[in-house]
Amino acid sequence: MCRSQTNSSPLIQSPSTSVCSFTMKLFAAAVLSLLPALTAAHCVAQRVRINGADQGQLVGIRTPTSNNPIQNVNDGNFACNSGFQQPVSNKVLDIKAGDKVGVMWGHVLGGAQFSGDKDNPIAASHKGPTIFYLAKVDDPVSNSGKGLQWFKVAEDGLDGSGRWGVDRMIASGGWVDFTMPSCVAPGKYLLRAEIVALHSASKSGGAQFYMGCAQINVSGSGSKTSQTVSFPGAYSANDPGILVSIYNSQGQPVGNGQPYKIPGPSVLAC
Repeated sequence: MCRSQTNSSPLIQSPSTSVCSFTMKLFAAAVLSLLPALTAAHCVAQRVRINGADQGQLVGIRTPTSNNPIQNVNDGNFACNSGFQQPVSNKVLDIKAGDKVGVMWGHVLGGAQFSGDKDNPIAASHKGPTIFYLAKVDDPVSNSGKGLQWFKVAEDGLDGSGRWGVDRMIASGGWVDFTMPSCVAPGKYLLRAEIVALHSASKSGGAQFYMGCAQINVSGSGSKTSQTVSFPGAYSANDPGILVSIYNSQGQPVGNGQPYKIPGPSVLAC
């Protein structure tokens, strides 16, 4: 660390003092330059809506205090994340098979981190698919999500125009909606909402996974589930939808007409 020095002339700065001042300015600039990187681009799931009716902030959904992604597909908290905002909601949301269900993502809790936040709901560079899974449980409030069998009910990946599910999420103000399949068996479930950000996915471990779980009760006359998977276990770091380059050497997105396989099993078909 630099130490202050006394100089007999207020108009003359000693070399050591000048170096010290310059070093401290460089240090301060370096710290400031890191701040956006520490807070920018990431997101958390924090609201649910049913047929357009917003259920409220943190109601019926578990939202982590950190907006950082999980990048290890074998992480023990890969199902529903961890470190939730307290108190965790004890609300179970009632949904009918066939209802339109949405989850809202935001840069931080409440959405924008500051006025004019361009990374809300997530940085536009973080392109990738949005996915929804269900897992049947006895008690959605107390179940951690670990050790469950999940089946996919919706997904939105890359379309023929080169737009991703995340692009559509951003255009919708952070909301991702899907229709609860009409054939889903009634019962209590955890609903797992997921974003896979692929901007750094050209190297193994570079894909970023954001997830959150809502607590729901589905009513209806359906009886179907689908192929089930476990989290962790459903994904491999080398899956073609996870280890993939979506930008060219000039930093421009590629993929117009390029096939992309969304990770995980097929969506439940009624």
